[in-house]
Amino acid sequence: MKMVALQSGSNGNCIYVEADGVRLLFDAGISGKQAEDRLASRGRNIREVDALLISHEHRDHSRCMGTYQRKYGIPIHVTDKTLAATQERQNLGKIKDIRHYRSGTSLQFDSVTVETIPTPHDGVDGVAFVVDDGRHRLGILTDLGHVFDGLNAVMASLDAVLVESNYDPLMLEASPYPEFLKERIRGDGGHLSNIEAAELLRDSAGPGLRWACLGHLSAENNEPHLALRTHRDMLDSRIPIHVASRHEATDVMEL
Repeated sequence: MKMVALQSGSNGNCIYVEADGVRLLFDAGISGKQAEDRLASRGRNIREVDALLISHEHRDHSRCMGTYQRKYGIPIHVTDKTLAATQERQNLGKIKDIRHYRSGTSLQFDSVTVETIPTPHDGVDGVAFVVDDGRHRLGILTDLGHVFDGLNAVMASLDAVLVESNYDPLMLEASPYPEFLKERIRGDGGHLSNIEAAELLRDSAGPGLRWACLGHLSAENNEPHLALRTHRDMLDSRIPIHVASRHEATDVMEL
């Protein structure tokens, strides 16, 4: 199994995973051109992608899904509530190939299973994902809200994970954000902080976890070195830690 985070952050999210000959994209918060070029730079062809899965309706995850379908012919897998909420907020254009799933169910792509895990994030019908090819399990766990019931068990089952590490609490407190927005970010429907993400890994990662990639870092309220330092302080060298960029693709990360 291989993963490339094409971009991860509040300015746009798109994650590529390939496993057992299946090629999947998770979220479409960057342009089709960006996704195409960044995949090509890692030796992948966006026109060979089998499916695009949308986690929730926020623009940094959904805004370009119509382009991916029209330009590259990629089927879009999305819940009906997420699609309706997205169409209320933005013009997606005409989309011919939409395949609905229900949050909490699993999707099958040949031998690869994608589990969808409902989250308390403040989207309409948001989910996180686990990709399982029968040998490895990769989690794509962003926009979580808080450490909800069942999340620890999911983390314990994984061989690798992209997990949100959205904000540094001190930076958020000192930011010029209005108080209601600060409360939204650190509230039950917001995001995990560096500390919360590190605690989740420290307390719940199983012995088989090969690596963790920190994602969805805030531009205003976090810095990659702060996220890394927090995790390394809590985890020592037990788990290799990487950081997904807000501006470019990661290297190909393998299991």
